[in-house]
Amino acid sequence: MLKSTRSLSNRQWIQIISLAGLCLTLIGLYYMKTHSHFFTVGGAFQSFITNLGIFGPLVFILLQIIQVVYPIIPGGMTCVVGHAVFGPLYGFIYNFIGIFSGSLLNFYLARKYGESFAKTFVSEQTYNKYTAKLDKGQGFQYFLIAAFILPGFPDDFLCMVAGLSNMSFKKFCWITLLSKPATLYLYTLITYQSLLFLNHSFL
Repeated sequence: MLKSTRSLSNRQWIQIISLAGLCLTLIGLYYMKTHSHFFTVGGAFQSFITNLGIFGPLVFILLQIIQVVYPIIPGGMTCVVGHAVFGPLYGFIYNFIGIFSGSLLNFYLARKYGESFAKTFVSEQTYNKYTAKLDKGQGFQYFLIAAFILPGFPDDFLCMVAGLSNMSFKKFCWITLLSKPATLYLYTLITYQSLLFLNHSFL
C-alpha cells in the first residue's frame, strides 16, 4: 500500500511540474512571437549558446535528454529550437543524439525499476493500453517501429514499455536507430517551416 501511495505522489508531482513546464512553454512561444528573431539562426539564443563554446551543444543535448526522460517541455519545441539555432544539419545531429540517449535511458530505467517507474509518468489507462501490446510477442517490435515512424504515439513512454518487455537492449538500439532519424528530421522541418509561415502570415 505504501508503495502504491508513493507512486501516486510521484505521478502527481510530475503532472504539476509538467503543467508548470507547459505554462513556461506558452510564455516562451509568446516571447518568440513578440521577439521573432530570438530563436532564429543568428538570434540572441544562438549567441548565448555560441558564447558557451563547446559547452553550447552539450547544454542543448542535455536539455533534450531531460525532456525525453522527464517531459516538462514538449519535445517538438526543443527540436524546432535546435533546428533554428544550429541549422538543419547540426540541429538534427544534436537533436538525435539527445533524443536517442534519452530513449536508451528510458529503456534502461524501466528495465531496472520495473512497472512502478513507468506508471509514474502516465495514467493507469494509458499504461494498460500500451503494455497490452506486450502480449503480442514479436508483434510488439513491429508496433514499436510503426509508433516511432508515425506521429501521434507517446514515443518516450513506449521506450519504457520496451524496457518492460523481453526485447534485448541491442535490438531496441537498432529499432531506434533505424526508425527515428528520418521522421525526426522530417517532422522537425515541417514544424519549423509551418511556424515560419504562421509567423510571416500574422506579422
